[in-house]
Amino acid sequence: MKTIVKTITKQPPARIIALGFALAILLGAALLKLPISVRDTATVTWTDALFTSTSAICVTGLIAVDSAKSFTPFGQAVLLTLIQVGGLGVTSIGMGLALAAGRRISLRGRSLVREALNVDSLEGMIRLVRAVLFLTLCFELGGVVLSFPVFVQDFPPLHALWVSIFHSVAAFNNSGFDILGGLRNLIPYHDNVWLNLVTCALIIFGGIGFLVMMDMVKCRFRFRKYTLHTKVVLSTTAVLLVAGTVLLQITDHIGWLAAFFHSVSARTAGFSTVSIGDLSNAGLFVLIILMFIGASPGSTGGGIKTTTFFVLMQEVRCIFSKRRPGAFRRRLPAGSMNKAASIALLGVIVVCTGTFLLCVLEPETSFLQLLFEDVSAFGTVGLSTGITPGLRDLSKFVLILTMYTGRVGAFTLLSIWVERPAPVAHYTEEAITIG
Repeated sequence: MKTIVKTITKQPPARIIALGFALAILLGAALLKLPISVRDTATVTWTDALFTSTSAICVTGLIAVDSAKSFTPFGQAVLLTLIQVGGLGVTSIGMGLALAAGRRISLRGRSLVREALNVDSLEGMIRLVRAVLFLTLCFELGGVVLSFPVFVQDFPPLHALWVSIFHSVAAFNNSGFDILGGLRNLIPYHDNVWLNLVTCALIIFGGIGFLVMMDMVKCRFRFRKYTLHTKVVLSTTAVLLVAGTVLLQITDHIGWLAAFFHSVSARTAGFSTVSIGDLSNAGLFVLIILMFIGASPGSTGGGIKTTTFFVLMQEVRCIFSKRRPGAFRRRLPAGSMNKAASIALLGVIVVCTGTFLLCVLEPETSFLQLLFEDVSAFGTVGLSTGITPGLRDLSKFVLILTMYTGRVGAFTLLSIWVERPAPVAHYTEEAITIG
């Protein structure tokens, strides 16, 4: 056992994180399959347990079984714990527990947290983790308090409190799970302005990233003093929210509140107040684009990230303006475009591969539905046209791998499993025609 532990701890930080997520998924599946987790009237197969655990750890929200009718309160508590661990990250949770126990954090542990939160420097890791846990606690408690008056109108007080806790944690961690029953998600609250706005606020703050939230507090909410990263995240998020709202209202006329809610939710949350399967092809396509872009780095969401999208758009603009990519009177680093292009291309490859396999395995299902499902899995969103429970086991395994890749990151997975030393010799450079 000691040899195994030593071997694992000597691995690169990114590889340890990937293995940590995989082990958490397997442990979650085992817990969800326990008799104490499953209701007597329900049947949960190993495939469904693994799918649900992956969806929770990857904070996706795609469901193979009804969480309310299939799982007991204990099973729902397991599900909630998996969502929390997946949202904050295995290493952040581990470091938080170590700090609570008064243990000293090694340099290795700090490196793991830096990799998990996508931070450039090891400086201030302890303060960062404490701030992350504190912000999470504040937002989730706030969500419970604000959503409880809505749920208590439909459920007994204790049940309403549990629903409020579950909903708040799921919303802040950008996971679209619910325990309302009937696979209806938040459709019964389509016209409840208060719950819609509270949920949107939790999703947005959970999706912009902890570093952005900390920078906003540090600069006392003065935009001109924010770092370039914070400015890019906030401006890109605002543009995507407005554009998504307008486009969804134009394509499907679902109402401005519902259009805004789904523009927010499509950026990796996965809650819905209308039936996604009833949307037009144009509306589904708008959601696919939003899901693929996703949330921001260092957040609880997935996708290729808003900063990646911003850098790509800046590069397109600079092709015509003949200027270096930049914004807010700052230039972007020379290698940012290469990394952004690589992340976007790998995302496209993952989505195309997953969709192709689903098309082969589910020939009776429409292409757009399968593409929507796979992008939802890759972006760790959880929105669905309703086909997930009826998919074959092999199709669910395809989505499991896609969710895992989307949560850990295709770029990260490729870099940690394919190790090659830097080349000593360099070939002669020669141009090719592009475009």
